Amino acid sequence: MKFLKSFLKMIIFLIILILLIYIGVFIYAKVSPKLPIKSANSYYMYDMDSKLFNGTNSNWVKLDDISPYLIDATLSAEDKNFYKHFGFDILRIMKAMYTNILNKDNLQGASTITQQFAKNLFLTFDKTWNRKLIEAILTIRLEAHYSKDTILEGYLNTINYGGVFGINTASQYYFNKDAKDLNLEEAAILAGIPKSPSNYSPLSNYENSKKRQKTILNLMVKNKYITEKEATDAYKKELIFKSNEENQESTISKYFEDAVMNELRNINTIPPSLIETGGLKIYTTFDSNANNILNKNISKYITDDNLEIASVLMDPSSGEIKAIAGGKDFSKSEYNRVTQSVRQVGSTIKPILYYAALENGFTPSSIFTSEKTTFNLSDKKTYSPKNYNDIYANKPISMPAAIAYSDNIYAIKTHIFLGEDTLVNTAKKIGINNLKKNISSALGTDEVNILDMIEAYSTFANLGYSVKPHFIRKVLDMDGNVLYKYKSEKKEVLDKSTTFILNELLTSSYDSNLLDYNTPTCLMIAPKMSRKYAIKTGTTDTDHLIFGYNKNAILGIWMGYDDNRLVDVKVGNAMKHLWIDTMEEYQKDDKDTWYSVPDNVEGVIINPITGKLATKDDKKVKLLYYIKGTGPIN
Repeated sequence: MKFLKSFLKMIIFLIILILLIYIGVFIYAKVSPKLPIKSANSYYMYDMDSKLFNGTNSNWVKLDDISPYLIDATLSAEDKNFYKHFGFDILRIMKAMYTNILNKDNLQGASTITQQFAKNLFLTFDKTWNRKLIEAILTIRLEAHYSKDTILEGYLNTINYGGVFGINTASQYYFNKDAKDLNLEEAAILAGIPKSPSNYSPLSNYENSKKRQKTILNLMVKNKYITEKEATDAYKKELIFKSNEENQESTISKYFEDAVMNELRNINTIPPSLIETGGLKIYTTFDSNANNILNKNISKYITDDNLEIASVLMDPSSGEIKAIAGGKDFSKSEYNRVTQSVRQVGSTIKPILYYAALENGFTPSSIFTSEKTTFNLSDKKTYSPKNYNDIYANKPISMPAAIAYSDNIYAIKTHIFLGEDTLVNTAKKIGINNLKKNISSALGTDEVNILDMIEAYSTFANLGYSVKPHFIRKVLDMDGNVLYKYKSEKKEVLDKSTTFILNELLTSSYDSNLLDYNTPTCLMIAPKMSRKYAIKTGTTDTDHLIFGYNKNAILGIWMGYDDNRLVDVKVGNAMKHLWIDTMEEYQKDDKDTWYSVPDNVEGVIINPITGKLATKDDKKVKLLYYIKGTGPIN
């Protein structure tokens, strides 16, 4: 009995303490400046031509212009006591804590609509205690200065509805109508999405969305917004969605926008407080034409619903990224594989190895025997790499042949000859810092982000000068003050002449003059080429990659499955066609796309398989380049 009295006194004390703290914070919030909720966390993105292509508040609608069904469904789903509490639903919090303690898991949340709106006023969504404290203070400030209707309006105009933000945008995206025209069944579907956008989007998880719709309709009945008959009838009605083609067009830039915001968060010169409350004008490198071309070809060549893609199209001279695809469809998966994913890169690592070889005395005529080989390692282990399809020349081959067929034996012998640290150190020079010093690194067994690979390949495309891939040109506040401006810092990290020789070698991947005991990896797309490219493909059991460039454009693509299942060879073929179709259309008006021969470099016509000077008996020959005085002499 004594213990119970002590416990009750402690509970009463805590309640009084919490009330006093709340009152104190509320008074502080009341005298604090009013939060500008329409500009808080607002941004306006402009493309490379300074045209607005996205703004957080560009489709804002008043509460009176939102369907009452949607409002009632949202209140039922997210916060039935919204109009009764002061920002925090204490009873709901206590119930959630009890349930979570009972189940020893974080099963239930208790965020009110005001709290969720407070989160939407921030660019980041970390779960630190500091963040939660700021969120709580911001919640109280919202309640102190704004009416419930205004808070609800702000929430509905900023919440995530499966990759599209704001109720009017979502209504147009899913049902091709304004928010005021939503009927009961549509409203219940949309109100169910914010709880878990990736799980409850009707376009990506229709069955889950219908279960969620039923739950919300039942809650609306429980809260006396509709009758049981209305709920049953609404659940049975057919939902007519906007076409997938139209949807993809309306979210075509979403992965790019996501990458822009990721870069923005890492700009130290912009105060976090300004990002949180001030509003920003962001001038980006976005090229809508390039993005349309890339996404059109993705739709054309990716027919498997589960297959995914990461792709980057960049101007190598400036580092400006013109278009990306962080996945096949943002509305189905917001996971941005361009900025967030790392994958094994396979043979696309080999150009870095071969640059290092050329820099260390190799020439295009350097030969190694391509045959089944078991390498004895220093730790008494062995390593037995295989060529694709187990095809070997069983004779000495040159570097252009090794590149054309992506010969693994030649690569490993080169790697061992140079020393394993040579590849690691060369990669670091051009932006790849996570290669391991081991024998298999020459075959791309390390996992690398696609942006790091693009940075590396752009150094080749710039004849040795490194640039930093970037999405943002400049950032202004709403008054036009420049907060950030990208400064180009080109740095010469590779030898110009050696890089030129490598670029010419990488044309071997589609050259019919290397059609011999094997087929060049990109020969199938050669008929589509109107200009020269340096190209390298890579293949693992779970990944297909291609990186290719000339001096005006570089395009990298990864294709595979998020769950690392095996990838069919047909995926690689589709990827190559996607690559060439995109590059050809993007550069259709470009004239000068290849490189001039450096003064200390000379061309020599050779037999591209043996690497020897071509003779009159050779049916297939190739013009390759050497530092003067290093070419073959028969």
